[in-house]
Amino acid sequence: MFFEIALSQIHGIGNALTKNLISYCGSAENVFKENKAKLVSIPNIGESIADKILNHKEAFNKAEKIIQKCEKEDVKVLFYTFPDFPTRLKHLYDAPVLLYYKGNANLNANKSIAIVGTRQNTSYGKEMTENIVMALTPYNPVIVSGLAYGVDIIAHKIAIRNNLQTVACMASGIDIIYPATHKKTAQMMLVNGGLITEYPPGTKPDSPHFPERNRIIAALTDLTIVVEAAAKGGALITAEFANSYNREVLAVPGKVGDNYSEGCNMLIKKNKAHIYTSPKDIVELMNWDMNTDDKVNKNMLRQIQLPMMNEKERTIFELLSREKELMIDDISWKSQIPINETATILLNLEFMGIIRPQPGKRYKIGV
Repeated sequence: MFFEIALSQIHGIGNALTKNLISYCGSAENVFKENKAKLVSIPNIGESIADKILNHKEAFNKAEKIIQKCEKEDVKVLFYTFPDFPTRLKHLYDAPVLLYYKGNANLNANKSIAIVGTRQNTSYGKEMTENIVMALTPYNPVIVSGLAYGVDIIAHKIAIRNNLQTVACMASGIDIIYPATHKKTAQMMLVNGGLITEYPPGTKPDSPHFPERNRIIAALTDLTIVVEAAAKGGALITAEFANSYNREVLAVPGKVGDNYSEGCNMLIKKNKAHIYTSPKDIVELMNWDMNTDDKVNKNMLRQIQLPMMNEKERTIFELLSREKELMIDDISWKSQIPINETATILLNLEFMGIIRPQPGKRYKIGV
C-alpha cells in the first residue's frame, strides 16, 4: 500500500504511466528500486519522470501522512492490482489505478446501477427517483450516485430507507463531505453502503474533480439511469462515460420544453439512451430474473407497491398475490370490479411494472 500511494504522489505520473511502470517493473515497490537507465528505457518514461522517481523522498513523506489519515478514518486503499479492486474498472482505459474506500458495500455486486440527474430536481424528478429505487428493491441492486443535491441525494436516501446498499462517488477526499449538508446521509451510508474516491484524504472538492468523479459512477455500474437533466451538466457527462464503456443507459423522458427534461429527451432522441417507462424496462434491459413465486419477493413487492396504488388497484394486487395466475374474467368476478374497469386497472398495474400479462388474457404478479 505504501509504495502504491507514493507512486500516485509523484507529479507527472498518471494512471496510464502507473500501469506502464507496473507492467515493466512488476510492482510499485520495484519501481522505486530500479536504476535510472532501466526507468528511462520504459516507454513514455523520460529522464524527468525517472529523476522524480529516484528522488522520492517527498513522495514517501506524503504517502506516510496519507496512510496515517487512512488508518485514522478507517479508509481502505484499493490499488488496481489488488484482488478487492472493483473488477468493472480494471480494464477501462481511463479508470483510476488507486481508490480510497470506506464502508461495507460489495463493489463487485452482480447488480449495480447508477442513478443521476440534476441538482435542481422538480417534484416529477423526485417522484420518479423514489419510484425507481423502491420498485427495484426486490432485486437488491447496489445504488451508486454522487452525493450531490437533487436526484443524487434522493437516490441515496431512498436506498437507505429500503435497506439497499448505496455507494457515493466523491469529488473530494473521503474525509471531506461535499456538500457538507449531506454529512449525516453519508454517515448513514456507511452502515449499509460506502464512500469511494480517487483522491486522498484532505483533498478539497475542485471543479475538474466532478467530471472525473462521474466516470467512476459510470464505471462502477452496469446501467446508468438519468432521471432529470438540463441540456448540459454532470448527469449527461456520466451518461457519455457509460456509453463509452459500453454500459447501458436509460433516460426518463419529460415534457417537451421543460428545462430539466431537455437532457433526457436529447439522450433518447440521439439513441444514446433507452427510454424509461417503468421498472420493467430495467429488468428486461439487464436480463434480471426474479422468481415471483417466492413468498419473500411477493411480500417485498407488496410493501413497496401498496402505498403507490389506489383502493381498487390494491384489491386486484392482493387478489393476484394470493393466486398464482388468473384470467381477466376471474379477476373481475372475484374483485367485484366491472370487466371494463378491471382491464384499465390491469393495464395501469402493468405500466407500473407490478403485474405481467400471460397468454389467454391471464395475469400474474411480476415484471
